Amino acid sequence: MAFAQSTGPSALSNSLQASTAHGAQLSRHPPLPPKSTPTLDLPALQNGSRILQDYFTKDAQSIPDLGDMLNIPGMPSSASYSVFPDDFRVPFQKRRLIGIPDALFQFYNTTEVASHMGIIPEIEKVWIAIDHKLFLWDYVEGQELSTFFDQPDVITKVTAVKPKPGVFVDEINHLLVICTPVSVLLLGVSATDIPGPNNRTRKDIKMYATDMTVSCDVEMVDVAGTDDGRIFLAGSQDGNLYELHYQEKEGWFGKKVQLINHSVGGVQSFLPRFTPHKTEGTILTSLLSASIHVLIPSRLDRIVSVVCDPARNIIYTLTANSVISLYSPGSDKSVNLYQTIQNLYKLAQEKAPGSPAITPKGFQVIGLHVIEPNESRSGVQLMAVTTNGLRLFFAPSAQSYNYYSGTAMEPPRGHRAIQLIHVRLPPLNLLHPDEQSNPYRPPNSGYGSHQPQPSPASRPYILSGLENSVYAAGLTLAAQPGDIDGTDFLLCLAPDLTRISAYAQATSRQPQYQQPQYQGIPYGAPSGPQRPPLTERAALLTIPGRTWGMAPIPRPKTLKDITTAPPNTPMPAITNELVYQFLEPPRQFMVLTNAGISILVRRRALDWLKDAVDEVQAEGSPQSLLEFRDSFGRDEACAMLLALASGNTFFDFNEQSALGTISKLSPDVRNIAKQAFYDFGDRPIWNERVTYGSNEITGTAMFSGRREGFALYFSRLIRPVWKRKLITLGPAGHHVSNLSEDILLMVQKNLFALKDFVDQNPHLFHSTTTGDHAGARAAPANDQEAWKVEQNSVAELQSLLARTIEGASFFLLLNDHRIGDLIAQTDAETQKIINSLTFEELITGRNGVVASRALVNVIIDLQIGQQIAVDTISDVLQSRCGSFCSTDDVMLYKAKENTRKALESRNPIERQNHLSESLRLFMKGARSLDFEKLQQVVADYQQLKYAQGAIELPLFCAEVLDLDHQGLQYWHSHPILPPPDAPSGQPPQVSLNAASGSVIAVPAAEVGKEFWQQRARCYDLALTSLEAFEFVVSAKGDPEAERVRSHAYELAFASTDEMFHCRLYEWLISRGLADELLEMRPPYLEAYLQRDPPTVDKYQLLWQFYVKDNRPLKAAEVLAALAESVEFPLPLARRLEYLTLAVGNAKAHPISAGGQHESAIAFLTDLEEKLEVAQVQLETYNILLPRLQSQGGRDPDLAEKVEILEKGLYNVTELYQVYAEPYDLLPVKLLILHVSQHRDDKLVTEIWSRLIDEIVEKYPNPVDAADRIQSQVVPLGQRFFPSDAAFPFRHIALLLVRFQLANVDVVPTGWVPRVLVQCGIPYAEIWDIPPFNTQAAVQTLSAAICILLQDWLEAAKRSSTEFFPVDRIDSAVEVYLKELQTTEAMKATREGYERVRRELRRNW
Repeated sequence: MAFAQSTGPSALSNSLQASTAHGAQLSRHPPLPPKSTPTLDLPALQNGSRILQDYFTKDAQSIPDLGDMLNIPGMPSSASYSVFPDDFRVPFQKRRLIGIPDALFQFYNTTEVASHMGIIPEIEKVWIAIDHKLFLWDYVEGQELSTFFDQPDVITKVTAVKPKPGVFVDEINHLLVICTPVSVLLLGVSATDIPGPNNRTRKDIKMYATDMTVSCDVEMVDVAGTDDGRIFLAGSQDGNLYELHYQEKEGWFGKKVQLINHSVGGVQSFLPRFTPHKTEGTILTSLLSASIHVLIPSRLDRIVSVVCDPARNIIYTLTANSVISLYSPGSDKSVNLYQTIQNLYKLAQEKAPGSPAITPKGFQVIGLHVIEPNESRSGVQLMAVTTNGLRLFFAPSAQSYNYYSGTAMEPPRGHRAIQLIHVRLPPLNLLHPDEQSNPYRPPNSGYGSHQPQPSPASRPYILSGLENSVYAAGLTLAAQPGDIDGTDFLLCLAPDLTRISAYAQATSRQPQYQQPQYQGIPYGAPSGPQRPPLTERAALLTIPGRTWGMAPIPRPKTLKDITTAPPNTPMPAITNELVYQFLEPPRQFMVLTNAGISILVRRRALDWLKDAVDEVQAEGSPQSLLEFRDSFGRDEACAMLLALASGNTFFDFNEQSALGTISKLSPDVRNIAKQAFYDFGDRPIWNERVTYGSNEITGTAMFSGRREGFALYFSRLIRPVWKRKLITLGPAGHHVSNLSEDILLMVQKNLFALKDFVDQNPHLFHSTTTGDHAGARAAPANDQEAWKVEQNSVAELQSLLARTIEGASFFLLLNDHRIGDLIAQTDAETQKIINSLTFEELITGRNGVVASRALVNVIIDLQIGQQIAVDTISDVLQSRCGSFCSTDDVMLYKAKENTRKALESRNPIERQNHLSESLRLFMKGARSLDFEKLQQVVADYQQLKYAQGAIELPLFCAEVLDLDHQGLQYWHSHPILPPPDAPSGQPPQVSLNAASGSVIAVPAAEVGKEFWQQRARCYDLALTSLEAFEFVVSAKGDPEAERVRSHAYELAFASTDEMFHCRLYEWLISRGLADELLEMRPPYLEAYLQRDPPTVDKYQLLWQFYVKDNRPLKAAEVLAALAESVEFPLPLARRLEYLTLAVGNAKAHPISAGGQHESAIAFLTDLEEKLEVAQVQLETYNILLPRLQSQGGRDPDLAEKVEILEKGLYNVTELYQVYAEPYDLLPVKLLILHVSQHRDDKLVTEIWSRLIDEIVEKYPNPVDAADRIQSQVVPLGQRFFPSDAAFPFRHIALLLVRFQLANVDVVPTGWVPRVLVQCGIPYAEIWDIPPFNTQAAVQTLSAAICILLQDWLEAAKRSSTEFFPVDRIDSAVEVYLKELQTTEAMKATREGYERVRRELRRNW
């Protein structure tokens, strides 16, 4: 685009005058924002994130994997248990008993009824069957019953399974498999969450008839379903494995529902079964008997249990004879049996030889339990429980199949045969529940003092008749009849983290206060294992009634992300309750008996600590608290004490807490926890060490338990979301949130409670060097250094904590505004960033800052586009997530809104008001205005013809971007700079040291360069505005456009930014407006023209600037510098011209100007001398150049020296030695002698003699020689006389006389004196020169003397000022006449003398 160059002198001059006249009002900008550290310290946040990452890794490694604890070499069995008599450390606690609703008992209206019951945890119901009536009891609500009476047969088994996709309506999310002795039917169930008691949800169900019923002559005793909707059953009479196959419609090759027997092959699975009758002697009877013998296994080989492993796609079956089989579900209607494990009793004996717990009588497997993959990374996948409490653990074997298998079939692809790897023996000395219910506590021995106390004799209890078991996440419960009618005993087992956790390794594994533990010795175990074996806490509890079923209470679906991790992220073991206790409710189990449902809850370490703190409050005894610290270690104890003191969502296990609801203890309990947190935390320690081979001493800080507890608790709260990506692609390819809002809200509220506590108690992380604390004293220097490091680390964690809370609010806000729609409106680069962004990067990374700002801009743009004021959303952003939307950001949004209003307004006054307000707001929020946004704003101002905004805003932003003037300093120190080409909108990067916050490895020059580039781009925007206004004038030429352009120039010239002025001058000069600039002489023009790098154009303008500014001496200095510079390829004639101008300007300097008279004279003298030398150089050049040209440039040495003559000015010595002498330049030598006033009579006479001789030799004709001599001598004489250094005229006269005497016949008589007169020598001096005034020369040169006197006489007559000694001449003439011979040859001379005498006497 071509812009008209219409700015003439008047336009610019008027602009400057106006800017001078109105400078005060134009400079009323808002004050620059104060210099301050950025509110968002990314390096500090990243340091805090690294601390969290360290704890993520520690948590992932703190609890050994289940396989590692079971696969210890030399320990094929174990029996390490911790058994405590007190309630604090029991693994489970009875929460409550929910009685069976009274309404059920009205259906027991006969003396003989068939009744069965069981738990359906998937829909939170207990099924109770009374004859053919099915009741579904909502145990969460307590009394609600749903019924199903629409079938006539006695119900023996009910199980909930998942339906096959696409078979039923979408509302059906479960199927009830209802088994009777003669049929199996499917009942559809729709279970939805509705609000329930105690801030919990409960399941509301609706039942749907499916018309899917299949008759059978085998009663099903167990049912299991897969995730894809297949249903497997175990027959009671025949013990076979069945599958209930169902489909949406009848088909040619399959019924809508059918029963398939997988225990027999071929078509036998589809044959009808007959009941044999006693018809002896017939062939039919024999055939039927044989068939029945094949189809019906023996009683001990019958399958009694079916278990599905959906994660591994395996079906396990258990027979009454403790044989385990493994099936792989194949295609529809098929399964593959690939392993059968027999002789478990023998295999167990081999693992634990000699153990009294392994006996044929007590070895009966009562249950199989799948171990989920997230419980064992090493592959332990199945646990079997026996009647006497043995637990058998199975894991994949190294071989594809092994001797355990009853068949030689190779496992299907993706499956491996399993083998028994470990036998877990039952506790040998379990406490009887009676003793457990009466805990023995040693007496209080004082704070900090706890000695072991003897325990009373205990009565061990041996397990023998377990009937039911349940397993989940490392927790095992099993029930057997108690020793009192109407009660059952529950065996409760849970990992003892005080024995296997890495956090407790620094403390005693068996603290002194702990009561004796009853441990079985692992049979065959060597002493001193390298890694800790599995150790569990064991206890027996009593529950009322006989057990019918056991099941874990399902965890809320929203907690799924708690125990899963993104790929390549370390994940703590699911058994590590120390990690999960702050993020989810404690694990709970329900045990169904004929008395109701007993709810058992896992007692976590947090619960133990809470009871210990309660004991301190109630009894004043700290012993339990000290025991807890010694059991878990200082850091773990501090982390949990911090949780108690600050509050958490999962404190109270008496009722399930709702996600996001903070539970807080009483103020007294919280104060005790806070004090214990401080006391247990101790203080940081400074460790110094001397580097080997040097005297350098380095130190590191060992943090206190308070800092470690803070970091540990913080890391565990944030872990579920920290490494997760923010978004994922939804079903339609649309971006959706990848973070659970419920979990994020729960995490945020816990973090806020932590932040609130830390903010209210800052003293917890400071040294107690003064104050009322007992023993407070001044800390040593090393301790102070340790405290300093610790407080810096805590400050970084606090900064990260606050930013994380705001980050959660920000992301929840994005979800409220449909994050997918917001992302779709960002640019491609931002979308790419957001696609890979994790929550951590949102909080701590520069990409997070970029992405969040882009998303906020989209939200604001949507608000503005919908004509909605931005105040509402900006207030929300600032109140909830201020670091993601600063005050400056809000200013920008409001400014943008005003710009929009100005665009829409038709009222000029209203438009101007909106524009002024937008400019004011943009300036206030300039720190947050990125370059792309600034470009857009300036473009809007240009479109609106708002010159003030288009010029002042980019100039103001340039100042704001460089508050420390690092860019300006860089500009001053780097005069030769390339055009700014750094990526637009990228602020300077300043790296900070991770530990101390100091600047690292970024040279100041590089930082300054980035600031300079920022400023330069802003200046270019202002110049673009001037160009745009110029274009409008050239296109339209209306007065309004002229006014806007003039105003823009006024604003530009009114700027006080020197760097901008220099850019402005460059721009104007490039447009051919240099003369106008000189006429205006703006304030920074002189500095700009003086600024490096120097150029000929700058110097040309600068000396003219000084001339116009009436400073001729400064102009002379610039001209002299320009003439002498070697940087510019100036021709020698131009240099001579500059020196000549310099001399002229120096002479024009006023005598009284600035008191510089003497220095000015010296400078002028120096200039004149340099000018003379320059003339010598020019003459040398003019002599040598034709010589070089005549040679055709064949002399490279001469060519080089001629070229050098134009590259600078040289002194006389250099000219003489390099040019005059080597090339024998006689006139140049004379010129050098003249300029230098160097007197060397021998040299100069020799030069002149050679000069005359060369002419005589060159011109044999005396007439030509005389002419040539005259043409050489006269100019030299005129130049050099009266300098004897270069023009010894007496010697020259002698040489001329000699030439004349040698050629007296052809050379005119008066040739010598007239040549000398032409040289400028006075007549008197010529007459006085020997030999003219000696008697000997009178006879030979009398004629020449006569002519000299005649010419002198004529000159005297013409000029009264001519010196003319009449008397002396008259006397001399008399003498000449007397001495003159009277020959004919001298006649003319005599007559001449006589004429002279007559004239003398006549006129004088």
